Amino acid sequence: MITATKDMIRHDVDALPENYKTKDVDALIARYVREKYDVSCLREFVLSEQDLHRIYYYVSLKQIRDVYARAEFIDRNLLFSDWWHTDQLIKFVSALDFKTAMRYAKRYVKSRDLFVRRWGYVMWISKLCRDPEHVDEILLLMKNDDEYYVQMAQAWLIAELAIFFPERVLTWMENENDLHYHTNGKAIQKICDSFRVSSENKEKFKALRPKLRERGETT
Repeated sequence: MITATKDMIRHDVDALPENYKTKDVDALIARYVREKYDVSCLREFVLSEQDLHRIYYYVSLKQIRDVYARAEFIDRNLLFSDWWHTDQLIKFVSALDFKTAMRYAKRYVKSRDLFVRRWGYVMWISKLCRDPEHVDEILLLMKNDDEYYVQMAQAWLIAELAIFFPERVLTWMENENDLHYHTNGKAIQKICDSFRVSSENKEKFKALRPKLRERGETT
């Protein structure tokens, strides 16, 4: 194990090509993982120096083999400084069992930090949301949120569920959900943009717009 310093890593990042791309950072990450770098020194800097954010998470998580230990690492490091960082972590928790994932998610969606709330929804966008026994419990996570990035996460998750369980999501959206229209509208748009939802089902979701819009104006 090589105990890295911030100066060591900063030197390597600064040596990357001008206007470097994600693949250049990922090559650096791959070397750090191969050489077993301990990059814990970066933790205090990831919110102020965002180019270190991906390195901190990926180098750490790729060296942790157990999915539960990965989830615990993320839980100890909810240092999400902008929207996309949370999305990058989905693959590291996709093998969690449902009960464990839900225990985390219920806490995250109540966080004061909007990007932690976002993570409470996007963490499901994998095989975690594909068990028919758990659809209703996932949908119960939905609650009105004024933050755009949280709304988009909710819409994304609803659209993902609609791929696998269109009739259940349709019924929920029409009769059971109380989200503001702008969130429901975003979800319908994502459903209609998906290549994995049939044209017939897209038309059913689009037909809900007037009812949802009217309901949204009275809540």
